Amino acid sequence: MQLLDALTRTARALAHGNIVPSLAETEVARQMQICNACRYCEGFCAVFPAMTRRLEFGKADIHFLANLCHDCGACLHACQYAPPHEFAINVPRAMARVRVQTYADYAWPSALGKLYQHNGLGISLALVFFLALFLFLAVLANGAPWKMSRGADFYDIFPHGILVLLFVPVFLFASLALAIGVRRFLRDITVVTSGAPLTRPAAAQAADAVLRLKYLDGGHGAGCHDEDDAHTLARRRFHHCTFYGFLLCFAATSVATIYHYFLGLAAPYDWPSLPKILGVAGGFGLLIGTTGLCCLKLRRHPLHGDQAQKPMDQGFIALLFLVSASGFALWLCRGTQALPMVLCLHLAAVMALFATLPYGKFAHGIFRSAALLRYCVERRQPGRLDHRG
Repeated sequence: MQLLDALTRTARALAHGNIVPSLAETEVARQMQICNACRYCEGFCAVFPAMTRRLEFGKADIHFLANLCHDCGACLHACQYAPPHEFAINVPRAMARVRVQTYADYAWPSALGKLYQHNGLGISLALVFFLALFLFLAVLANGAPWKMSRGADFYDIFPHGILVLLFVPVFLFASLALAIGVRRFLRDITVVTSGAPLTRPAAAQAADAVLRLKYLDGGHGAGCHDEDDAHTLARRRFHHCTFYGFLLCFAATSVATIYHYFLGLAAPYDWPSLPKILGVAGGFGLLIGTTGLCCLKLRRHPLHGDQAQKPMDQGFIALLFLVSASGFALWLCRGTQALPMVLCLHLAAVMALFATLPYGKFAHGIFRSAALLRYCVERRQPGRLDHRG
């Protein structure tokens, strides 16, 4: 009874937000022990089938399960032990707190992960402002931008070589930091699955779950919960717009690189060239997706997710929106005297996005994909319980 009373007191403190990072993993382990006894939500998503393979939950198990969770809210709304019950079971919130902790734990360099974790929105906007100011001062140093001749394009403002020197190091650093972080994460959760081999069917199943955002259907196909008990597929659709909008914009940049270096065709590209089509489609996807996700986050029930993560979420959404909006503005201002200022803003937004990719919400897509891959590998192994801590 003393143990139960202690767990109840801890649960009440956690439910009211009185949590320190060292307790986040302990809280997930506590809730998983209770969920493992109930198993009402076993068919909802990947978290619960993975949970039933375990009797104890070590740190690697908890990181694995937390990154499988898609925060759809189905288990919270179905749970008989959810607040105000004294057990205070809130799996989405508990998982979200551990999930954001994993971004910092596996970040490289680790100091940057901790900094962005608590000040995501402020750091994002400040980075855009100072980068834009730096670029605009560089433009001023080469002459008054408002005296540019009509019809000038952005290579008349920043030569191609300068843009390469600005962006390639930032992109390579972000790619390296993400690769190191996900390698550390995979190394830990691979121990969880006892080094089970990766197979083609497992990889195909994981890719399907990632590309379709399978587990944002609420476990029943009707979608996620937002401000009430009603289901909606809006969150899944806006995630799709954001995800594929980003991929299309990246594809536009990749095709433009091929055009420039292999076909000798220099930017800017006119409509209906392939880079322009891909970029416009991706830009619209980002505008729709980020606007929709922002509205949904403002309406979500306070019990969903972790409110402390809002600055990180908002920072990533703001950067994606700024990149797409300034990209369209750059197209509209082409050949006008407003081009230099808009170009500086667009370049600053893109650089800030690249610089923060390994430490914010973009990382959650990479970590979640890695967790889904290990889940698809694990479920093909014999159904035995893991007794290790």
